[in-house]
Amino acid sequence: MDMHERQQFDLLLELAVARFVERLEQRNEGAENALARLRANPEGELIWIGQFVDALFQDFLLNSVDGAAFVLRALPRRQVMVPAAGTVETVLLTMAMSVFSELLRQKTDEELERRIGFQAYSAASIG
Repeated sequence: MDMHERQQFDLLLELAVARFVERLEQRNEGAENALARLRANPEGELIWIGQFVDALFQDFLLNSVDGAAFVLRALPRRQVMVPAAGTVETVLLTMAMSVFSELLRQKTDEELERRIGFQAYSAASIG
């Protein structure tokens, strides 16, 4: 992957995490509730990571063979479940969305933990 493409992917991931974390905190009344629900079931109520990734792929025009290839090229060492047989487009999109969803879940978990830790530190500093 070229350096400019890597930079674009990193910015996409950073933006996706920021948007998803903000959405989760609002829907779940804070970072702690959001983290608990995310860990319990990433597809559960008020989380719906698959729907978020689907919308993100549409918004950023990644819902094509080229878009899926872009995501997969950015994550060559990640494990991915190979979907059932289908068209090349369907298989590539399924793999790209799956691997991106897992990375988004991991990075969102880390960001929510960071925010919870910061809130605890801020509360201790004030008190």
